[in-house]
Amino acid sequence: MAKILLVGLDHGLEEDLIDVLVQLGQSVQSAALGSGALDISDANLIFAASGDLATIRSSCPDVPVVVVSRLPEVSAWLDALEQGAADYCGAPFERKQVGWVLNSSLTPSLRFAA
Repeated sequence: MAKILLVGLDHGLEEDLIDVLVQLGQSVQSAALGSGALDISDANLIFAASGDLATIRSSCPDVPVVVVSRLPEVSAWLDALEQGAADYCGAPFERKQVGWVLNSSLTPSLRFAA
């Protein structure tokens, strides 16, 4: 089981993502950017809003960050990847999609059968 941190997501987006991550058996915590949550050194993966990517990457350079948005647009996805995101996940979230993002972003020892 991976330790997933959700940072800076609006309430609705966060709740939708938590539901799917819990279905996938993941340990999930959420926090606002700047709340000290980025001091959690044992997070295996961070899901965050695109505007927070640079701050998070500089605070946690070794933890993969997946940008989450309500806009499933190719240009937003490419922008996120160019800025250092491990991946991009657009809402609405589907179990299979989130499982794939997890497995492609996590280290092999934390991957699971989606």
